[in-house]
Amino acid sequence: MTKRIAIFASGTGTNFDALHQAIATRQLPVTVALLVCDQPDAPVIQKAQAVNVPVLIVNFRDYQNKAAAEDIILTALQAHQIEAVLLAGYMRIIGPTLLNAYPHKIINIHPALLPHFPGRHGIEDAFAAGVSETGVTIHYVDAGIDTGQIIEQRTVPVLPNDTVDTLATRIHDCEHQFYPDVLQTLITKGAI
Repeated sequence: MTKRIAIFASGTGTNFDALHQAIATRQLPVTVALLVCDQPDAPVIQKAQAVNVPVLIVNFRDYQNKAAAEDIILTALQAHQIEAVLLAGYMRIIGPTLLNAYPHKIINIHPALLPHFPGRHGIEDAFAAGVSETGVTIHYVDAGIDTGQIIEQRTVPVLPNDTVDTLATRIHDCEHQFYPDVLQTLITKGAI
């Protein structure tokens, strides 16, 4: 049976593209049934529309508080019969409204080897720390900032001649292969 997922994104949508393409080419039993975006001008919106994925734009500034905005999102997730949520560059902390409705069913990708370098600047923080390797973590979402249970990690070496940009390019390349790989594993295990 095909699982119905939502992807949450805030930016350009490169991980949205990678996930959507992987689902099609690998013939994964998953439908991307909704994109949720919190930035009205984000390029990911056009990418979703181009492949006929319904889009919900929720500008949090339009709501009294996070819970009110997440109520709108939850209503849409339920209307689209969403079974799991994949965060793909979604730059908001998920609140209890969604966490309680989807326990252990919201997954995030982070561009560092957690628990090291959590938060918005994982690549830059790892580079500034001078580590010899960093990577990508896929984890379940909890109420903290990148503190949820780790599902899987993949390392990316920091090369002697790296800049933040060259390192970021290799981390993003890793993400685009790794996220679909983990999605496939989770589906196989029945975790999604």
